Amino acid sequence: MSQRRACQALSIDRSTVRYTSIRPDDGPLREAMKAVAAERRRFGYRRIHIMLERQGIVMNQNHRSG
Repeated sequence: MSQRRACQALSIDRSTVRYTSIRPDDGPLREAMKAVAAERRRFGYRRIHIMLERQGIVMNQNHRSG
């Protein structure tokens, strides 16, 4: 069965089937966040973000601290 007919039978868009993520691997970032969170249990995500920025770990390229 063709992809077009299969998607039509399941009522889904073909672009959904063809989608491939271009998201970068964020494993090291996650590990760094977990390490800070384990060390500083009372810190929320905002303070963890600031601590990681001070270590030189960039989380969001769109964020500009000024």
